[in-house]
Amino acid sequence: MNLNDFQQWVKSYYEKRGWSDLDIFIRIGFLAEETGEVARAIRALEIGRDRPDEGTGTLDQQKQELVEELGDVLGNLIVIANKYDIPLEDIFQSHRDKLDKRYSS
Repeated sequence: MNLNDFQQWVKSYYEKRGWSDLDIFIRIGFLAEETGEVARAIRALEIGRDRPDEGTGTLDQQKQELVEELGDVLGNLIVIANKYDIPLEDIFQSHRDKLDKRYSS
């Protein structure tokens, strides 16, 4: 699936579920929550969680957890981009241009 198709899929899926109707500040809260879950997944991969009430899982399971949490962050970012009619391609290009300008010699 290409980038534009994925952005459209997220738009349709979230609209069907009513998730796109949430206030933008609620969506930002969800993004913050999911970002914390990415941090938790990375911690599990890098240093472990050291919690007796949590299983450690295999390396592949831990990586899959990170993939899923990164997907949740991406989904929230796409909903925000969609709210303001910003194609992901524009975001990627703008970010690349900004970094090229900032760090090119």
